[in-house]
Amino acid sequence: MTHPFDTPADALLDASGLNCPEPVMMLHNKVRDLHGGALLKVVATDPSTQRDIPKFCVFLGHELVGQAEDAGRYLYWIRKKAD
Repeated sequence: MTHPFDTPADALLDASGLNCPEPVMMLHNKVRDLHGGALLKVVATDPSTQRDIPKFCVFLGHELVGQAEDAGRYLYWIRKKAD
């Protein structure tokens, strides 16, 4: 199966099985550890991430490069803002 965004990510955050607010809390911590411009792929199963992750990106200035849904999994590709 292919996804709309096939560029390899620099890091992966698997938040499967976690519910709000845990995926966004984990995302916040993971992004802190990345260098500016890094691409992070996030996998989540909580539907509320469809609302929360785009808002997180806008609020903190990161770029939501792509998002997709695949059999109950929500996939996000986030480019960290430049340091």
